[in-house]
Amino acid sequence: MVEKAVNTPKELVRSATEHRETEKVPYNFMFSPPAEERLKRYYGTEDLITALEMPMFLFGPKDKPLYADPQVYGETITDQFGVVWSTSRIDRGSPIGPPLKEADLSRYSFPSPDDPKRFAGLDQEVARRRDRFLIAVIGDLWERAGFMRGLGNLCVDVLENPKFVEELLEAMKEYVIRTLEHLVRYKPDGVFLSDDYGTQSGLMIAPRHWQRLVKPRLKEIYLAAKRRGLVVMHHTCGDVVEIVPDLIEIGLDILHPIQPETMDIFALKRDFGKDLTFCGGIGTQHLLPKGTPSEIRETVRKTMDVMAQGGGYVLEPGITLQDDVPIENMVAVIEAAREYRR
Repeated sequence: MVEKAVNTPKELVRSATEHRETEKVPYNFMFSPPAEERLKRYYGTEDLITALEMPMFLFGPKDKPLYADPQVYGETITDQFGVVWSTSRIDRGSPIGPPLKEADLSRYSFPSPDDPKRFAGLDQEVARRRDRFLIAVIGDLWERAGFMRGLGNLCVDVLENPKFVEELLEAMKEYVIRTLEHLVRYKPDGVFLSDDYGTQSGLMIAPRHWQRLVKPRLKEIYLAAKRRGLVVMHHTCGDVVEIVPDLIEIGLDILHPIQPETMDIFALKRDFGKDLTFCGGIGTQHLLPKGTPSEIRETVRKTMDVMAQGGGYVLEPGITLQDDVPIENMVAVIEAAREYRR
């Protein structure tokens, strides 16, 4: 049965996570700075959350690098973990200088998760969005370890230095949970962990290694959120279908961003839709940068028709909208999502 009496953005997202089908279907969009500026000009607003009626609002610590200050483009910046990043005008840049040159933490000092600068200004930021479904961004685990050690080195360490990998992931788990504990005071509805495990064609490491090294620590993070009554949303790019049952087992609520170029989103709905809410599903590698507005609108309609059956779906592009997407295509996916009704 389709529920029509869903009156607030917060209720709309909550209904999706509880697998209750609603007339409107929730959606979310994330933008790189150039894409965001073009949309602000198009819609004539500085507040896209309100103008586009987006029901979710993500917030988190003011850690580097979010997106670099335009004044430092072309230079490098160093984040709080000592990772050196390139900078870019179109995205957040790339980690190019891992601080852990060896598989050894004995001379490395982790940053403090309690640094008050991380949370400066969040009170006002969150207060403006109390009517939205608030999601606290708590950090990363395996992905952060890859930044710190270099992903290639880390994958080798899984086989040759597994105790080091466990030690590194354990420290990162504690950092993430401590961050969560700070963000709880802002009374979020859920948490967002960003931790990529997939490539275009499968996992970065064998499932058994992921299950041994990552899964137990991920479970502790999920449980820390669940004990506080929070919805758990996990961003992991690529093909991760092999571990979806594991993610369900340890308590995942929302899987993000469901890249249709790497996984069959309709098969995911068929096989796991009773246990998971899916967020994503609109292609960003071909459809949005190269398709026509009519193709995009049709894809949005077909995707929502299937994925929103019985609730459990939030429409979103498969990754942050980048500057390679023409403005007419950005508007097409946004407006198709806004206009859709079941």
